[in-house]
Amino acid sequence: MKMAKMKLRLVSCLLVLSALATNLVSCALKISAQDLMEGINPRGVEGRAPGEEFYLHSAELAINLFKKTTDENKNSLISPLSVVLALAMTANGADTGTLEQMQAYLGGNIPLSEFNEYLYYYYTNLPSAEKSKLGIANSIWFRDDENRLTVNKEFLQTNADYYKASIYKSDFGEKTLEDINKWVSDKTDGMIDKILDEIDEDTVMYLINALVFDARWQRVYNKNDIYDGRFTDISGQEQTVDFMFSEESLYLDDGRATGFIKPYEGSSYSFVALLPNEDVPINEYINSLTGEGFVNTVKSAENTLVNASLPKFSYDSTVKMNDALKELGIPKAFSANQADFSNLGKSSRGNIYIGEVLHKTFISVDELGTRAGAVTKVEMKDEAYFEAKIVKLDRPFVYAIIDNASGLPVFIGAVMSIEG
Repeated sequence: MKMAKMKLRLVSCLLVLSALATNLVSCALKISAQDLMEGINPRGVEGRAPGEEFYLHSAELAINLFKKTTDENKNSLISPLSVVLALAMTANGADTGTLEQMQAYLGGNIPLSEFNEYLYYYYTNLPSAEKSKLGIANSIWFRDDENRLTVNKEFLQTNADYYKASIYKSDFGEKTLEDINKWVSDKTDGMIDKILDEIDEDTVMYLINALVFDARWQRVYNKNDIYDGRFTDISGQEQTVDFMFSEESLYLDDGRATGFIKPYEGSSYSFVALLPNEDVPINEYINSLTGEGFVNTVKSAENTLVNASLPKFSYDSTVKMNDALKELGIPKAFSANQADFSNLGKSSRGNIYIGEVLHKTFISVDELGTRAGAVTKVEMKDEAYFEAKIVKLDRPFVYAIIDNASGLPVFIGAVMSIEG
């Protein structure tokens, strides 16, 4: 399988929720908040095709975030795409030192204005088909209190132009809480039923990005491919699990791990599995990963027969990303004193800053394919004959769902234990 040049999708936010799941539900939502799109009409933008710098930086960002947020004893999963989409829209409201940090984190040396164009081109050109779907939706919700909050129209316009965001003004009461969670559940086909438990008094805005992923295997498993086997978890305990056997044709070996690539129907996306060698602990392997190394491993797949055994698994994960993102380069955005989101707007109660970045994910891998969902909340506050290779994923392993055209991970995670 040939991997062409990388593309990555990103989007930004104020409160951002990014959700990848199964089907994009088409039924109309009944939202009580005032829809402000009458005054903010998306202008036609085309975007620009990204270059190698964009893709390499995006790959490094994805792997570094995975490393920073992985729990060494638990199953983990993040959507780098979801997080970057959330932070990119948030960056459109930043200025001075806050903008510099967020711009450097998201795009390296690429100015935010160009980054918006690259990002728009990337995510709007991602393939989606009936049995290999990727849907993306965005919305901005802000507090209806003109004496307290003034939102810059240009900030809303930019996010409407490049991220097709719906914009809502609401009182941030119980009905708003219900509306936001309803929106999240709808856009993730119920896989993630809510992102908010309550709305704090000092929260002034939420910007939500939802992504939906649902794909069938190119070759689905049948009942004769399923067998009972043993999976040794991170603590050394054996678990009886259902394994799915298949013959694959793309073998991976980066010197410290072996694995395989299993395509989804339509050949736009694939599942990547990497099993560390017996003498390489899983957490040591994760810490050794680099963005460029991951993409090169995928691109260098050997075309040969692979006897692959993949366990069925399903789990969800919740990660608070504040500390990881501060360490990775954007501490000012989280500081009530230092944050500068003046391009977003202003509040009479104090400086606007990021209060929390919360990331929720869900993954289900079975005979038919993969369903995966992610929500990222960025909350703004004011204050021939082949010898078969054998890969049996019967102990902790790393996996990813990749965009075949770029090799970039849409999701990346680690299975430490099979949870029923």
